[in-house]
Amino acid sequence: MKIALLMSGGIDSSYSAYLLKNQGHEVIGIYLKLHDDEKKHAINIANIEKVSHHLGIETHIIDAKALFKEHVYDYFVRSYEQGLTPNPCAFCNPKMKFGFAFEKAMEMGCDKIATGHYARVENGHIKEAFDMSKDQSYFLFGLKKEVIEKIIFPLGDMLKTDIKPIALKELPWLGTLETYKESQEICFVTDTYIEVLKKHINVDQKGLIKDVNGKVIGEHKGYMHYTIGKRKGLTINGAHDPHFVVNIDAKTNTVIAGTKEDLLQTQVVAENFSLSNDFQEGEYAVKVRYRSPKTKAYVKIDNGKIIANLEEGVFGLASGQALVVYQDDLVIGGGWIEA
Repeated sequence: MKIALLMSGGIDSSYSAYLLKNQGHEVIGIYLKLHDDEKKHAINIANIEKVSHHLGIETHIIDAKALFKEHVYDYFVRSYEQGLTPNPCAFCNPKMKFGFAFEKAMEMGCDKIATGHYARVENGHIKEAFDMSKDQSYFLFGLKKEVIEKIIFPLGDMLKTDIKPIALKELPWLGTLETYKESQEICFVTDTYIEVLKKHINVDQKGLIKDVNGKVIGEHKGYMHYTIGKRKGLTINGAHDPHFVVNIDAKTNTVIAGTKEDLLQTQVVAENFSLSNDFQEGEYAVKVRYRSPKTKAYVKIDNGKIIANLEEGVFGLASGQALVVYQDDLVIGGGWIEA
């Protein structure tokens, strides 16, 4: 089988190339240049060329910076400007890796597309990884069914902790463990998201902090410095109890702060992105952020909105994040949280 493998220059995708090649497939490597950090690209491409040379696989370097800026980077900046908490990886996957790159792979005559993601595919659905500590199924909720059917995740049944030592033993030319840093959560954020925003927006516009009843209780240094649930950096006049960011009103440059109990939500409303038209309302499990555990919920669709009534409340629900619906360990779909 001819398989396009999205390569990052890291150990996971390099070992994926080795596994696919060993299984007898023709592997075509694809590296997407998404951001403007040419130094980082140079390091990644050098690693990919090393893999290409030793495994004898064809590789393509594709400049997709303009498309990435339009679909992912600008969305990231705009979201914070609107007081939202974006999820660029979940946004990037259907647009870039399993959108743009998938189309390129099909144009090259490939039968399938593979990545080093920790996830699996079963019955036309994304399935949670064997290694639940590294499971990335949450970020893949937006993929189209016709794409999912052509995906291979070579590492889906493996433990992350096993892969590095095995890869470096079987492929000694990769180098040493110290050569490979753990990949960043967001590829274009080197330090903090605020550093990215500062290139485009004045993030230091002071404003008022109000409590949930509208009373002024302090001043903030600029609403984009805060995300829902954040406690650090809040200066509250005469507060005895810990206060957390409960809401952000970008239009009035106001941060709403409250107690932890004020963060508790029992219903989630999201703009539907990938739940199918034949979705049957009922009992499912949902995740409201990547690191949160799944929680049981009654889920239905109403006028293009996913409404999830949670069995147990969740803290710190952030507009702009993804609501992902699971049936056991399979991803059914999801959407973008509005409330």
